[in-house]
Amino acid sequence: MSFDLVIKGGTCVTASEMFEADIGIQDGQIAALGTDLSAPDEIDARDKFVMPGGIEAHAHIAQNSATGGMTADDYTSGSISAAFGGNTCIIPFAAQHRGMGVTETLDLYDSRAQGASVLDYSYHLIVSDPTEKVLTEELPAAFKRGITSFKLFMTYDKMLINDAQFLDVLSVAKEHGALTMVHAENAGMIKWMTDRLLAHGLTAPKYHALSHPALAEEEAIHRAICMAKLVDAPLLIVHVSTPEGAALVQNARAAGATIYGETCPQYLFLTREDMDKPGMEGAAFMCSPPLRDKATQDSLWQHIQAGTFDVVSSDHSPYCMDETGKLANGPDAPFTVIANGMPGIGARLPLLFSEGVGKGRLTLPEFVALSSTNAARLYGLLPQKGTLAIGADADIVIWDPAAKGVISAQNQHDNAGYSPFEGWEVTGLPITTLSRGMRVVEQGALHAKAGHGQFLVRAKFDAGSRKGTAVPEQNFDL
Repeated sequence: MSFDLVIKGGTCVTASEMFEADIGIQDGQIAALGTDLSAPDEIDARDKFVMPGGIEAHAHIAQNSATGGMTADDYTSGSISAAFGGNTCIIPFAAQHRGMGVTETLDLYDSRAQGASVLDYSYHLIVSDPTEKVLTEELPAAFKRGITSFKLFMTYDKMLINDAQFLDVLSVAKEHGALTMVHAENAGMIKWMTDRLLAHGLTAPKYHALSHPALAEEEAIHRAICMAKLVDAPLLIVHVSTPEGAALVQNARAAGATIYGETCPQYLFLTREDMDKPGMEGAAFMCSPPLRDKATQDSLWQHIQAGTFDVVSSDHSPYCMDETGKLANGPDAPFTVIANGMPGIGARLPLLFSEGVGKGRLTLPEFVALSSTNAARLYGLLPQKGTLAIGADADIVIWDPAAKGVISAQNQHDNAGYSPFEGWEVTGLPITTLSRGMRVVEQGALHAKAGHGQFLVRAKFDAGSRKGTAVPEQNFDL
C-alpha cells in the first residue's frame, strides 16, 4: 500500500490505550497503523508521543461582545495560535445578539471564517434572542447546517435569557439532537454585589472577583441542571470554577442525568491574587467566572481525576490591553466596563500536559480524552476527529515529552499582546501539528496558509448509555 506520509516509530496514544506503531497517511486520512510502513515523505517520531490533535471547543474568535467590542483574534491569528499549541480543530462561538436572526448570525460568521482559518472549524451558536421564529424555524435550520451545539447565558444584561426561554431552547435542542451549553452565574446576585462594591468606591479590577461570588455559580448551576432534568435534555456546564459547582455536576452525572462539565486552565493555574496589581494591570486577569483561590485549584484537579469534567478548554477571549480592548472605556474605568476574558488558546495543552501528565495528575490517555476525544464525542466529530483510527482525518500532533519552554506573549502567536501565563515553565511540547495530513506547524515554523481549514458539518449529539432523567410531571398525553 502506498502512502503520502508515514509517521514512524512513535508511541501512539488514544483516549483508551498506548501502542507502538507507524501511521500511514493517504489523501488526508489515516490509512494504516502498522510496522515497517514507508513513504517518500516520513516523519521520525522515535521517543515522541503521537496523539490526536487537540480540539479547542471554547474560544471567542472574531466575535463582537454585546457591548460592541471585538476580540483581538480573527480566524487566521486564532487558528495559528491554536495550531502552535497542539490543536488541529477549533469550535469558536457565533454570537446572536438581540434583534439578530440566527441565519443572519451564521452568515456573518461564515464571512469571517471562510478562507481565513488554518485549521478545520465549526461554531457553537450563542442564542440570546429566542423568538418564536428562532425556535421553530432558525434553530432547526442551523442544525441542518451542521451546527449541533447551542450556548445560553444566565448572566450579562444583553445576553441573559429567562428560565422559560432556557426551557424552550433545551426542548428544541433535544428534539433535533443538539447539545446545549450554559454560562451559569446568577445575574441578580452579581448585580447586588456589584452595586454594593461601587457604592463603597471599590472599582479597581481586583474587585471583579468579589462581584461574582462562588455562590452565584453554585445557584445557577443547580438551577440549570434542574431545568435540563425537567426537559430530559443534555446540558454542558462550561467553565466551572468552584468546588460546589463541580460537585453538582458530579452528582447529576452519578444519577444518570445527561449533564456534562468543563473547566479551564485559568482556574487550575491562576488565582484572584493575580488580579491584585497596580493600576489597570489586574484587568489582564479579568474573566467570568472570575479567578478563585488555591483551595479551589486543588479541588478542581480532584474533580478532573474523578471524571467530573469531560473537557478542559481555554475559553480564549483575547482583548488587548489598550483602547481597542480592555481600556476601551478609559485608563481608569471601573471593573464593570472592562472587557472580560483572557487569551490562552495556545497555552492550554502545554500547561495541561506539563502540569497534568508531567506531575502525575493525568495519564497520557486521560490527557488525550480531556484535550481531544471527549470534545469530538460531545460535539459530533468522532470518529472523523479526536482519535487515531483508520479512516479518521489525519489530525495528528507529535509531542516531545522532554522539550522545555517558557510561555510568553512572544511565542503564543495570537493578537492579544500578552499572556496571563507569562513566565510559566513547561515540560513537554507539541513539535509537529498535522491537519488532514498536511504540516501546519513543524519545528516552530508555520507551513499552512489561511484557508486550509474547512467548515465541519457535525453530527447530532449522542448521550450513549446515559439513562437520562424521567420526570413524572412530563408523563401526560399532549
